[in-house]
This record gives sequence, C-alpha cells and structure tokens, in this order.
Amino acid sequence: MLKLYYSPGSCALASHITLQEAGAAYATERVDFKSNQQNSAEYLAINPKGRVPALVTDRGILTETPAMLAFIAQSFPQAKLAPLDDAFAFAQVQAFNSYLCSTVHVAHAHKGRGARWATDDASFADMKRKVPETVGAGFALIQRSMLKGPWVMGEQYTICDPYLFTLSGWLEGDGVDLSTLPKVADHRQRMSERPAVQKVLADETS
Repeated sequence: MLKLYYSPGSCALASHITLQEAGAAYATERVDFKSNQQNSAEYLAINPKGRVPALVTDRGILTETPAMLAFIAQSFPQAKLAPLDDAFAFAQVQAFNSYLCSTVHVAHAHKGRGARWATDDASFADMKRKVPETVGAGFALIQRSMLKGPWVMGEQYTICDPYLFTLSGWLEGDGVDLSTLPKVADHRQRMSERPAVQKVLADETS
C-alpha cells in the first residue's frame, strides 16, 4: 500500500487528491509543521529534504510533486489522469506541472520562506512585498495562455488539475485578487465540486 506524508495547507494536497481520484489503496500520515516534525530525525530518514509530500511505494520513496503525480497517473492508467499514450501531450502535462513547481510555488514561498534565499530581515520584508506581483504574474500567464478550460488540458481532467487547485488556494493569502483571474476562479470552483476533492479536504481538516 502507498503511504503519503502530508501537512494540511501544503502542496501535498495535489498528490492526496490524485491518489483519491486514482482509486488507489493508500494511507496518510500528517507531518506537524508547527512542532517542526519535518526536521525530526524520523522524518528526515524518509525525506532528507525535510519537506512534504513524500510518497512511500513498494519500490522506494518518491518526493517532488510533479514526479509523484506522474507516478500515480502511470500506476493507475485506468483512471485516465494523464495522456499516457501520447508522448507530446504527456510532456505538455509535465511542462505545466513543472511550471507550478519551479516558478509559481517558488514565488509563493518568498512570503514565508525567505531564509532559503537571504539572511537580512530587510530582505525578507522586500520578498514579501513582491509576492502579490510575482505570484499574480504567474497566474496571469496561466489564465492567459495555459489554462485551456474547462480543465487545464482542455476537456480531459488530468494530474494538472489538482495541482493548480492546490496552488490557486493560496492566492488570497498571497494578496492576489481572484476576481482578476476568472478562468482560474471557475476552475477552482469546478474542482471543489468533485467528490474526491471534498473527501480529501474533509480528511485533512478532521
């Protein structure tokens, strides 16, 4: 059985939703960031990066959301969560998820994780001030050029959708006006109506 390590409110939500959508047999374990559990010896033995998510499989442990989402889609092809029979289309899925991981999430992290890049308090404050602009720009590009609708890749729901849903849930906290992103807002509403999403959100907040 697969085992997902997650923390509520984190990007692990994307993998959690995808496991549920795939119909996978899986267990979850919450990592308590408030008590710094992610840096405990026990958790670092699972993920030396000290971050979530981490997915324990029968072949080893996976980290990094795009890799985990691709693994789930390929492990449960009957769920049709990615265009596995089309190399170019699958690369497009990977490109979208890589953009969320490498650009959008990193821009968001400048709000509360400034110590990863700087040591001066003034630098932290400057990074926080920039977040609405940088995150907003990332989502403006998604709105304008990347979100085909009704799902990210068009008519077919894919592993891109829970990932976009997860990061779009941070927009208000990042100071981005959701009303300027109607396609993103519509996508978020559509996602919130899916039974798998509702179950996972209930599980993570219980």
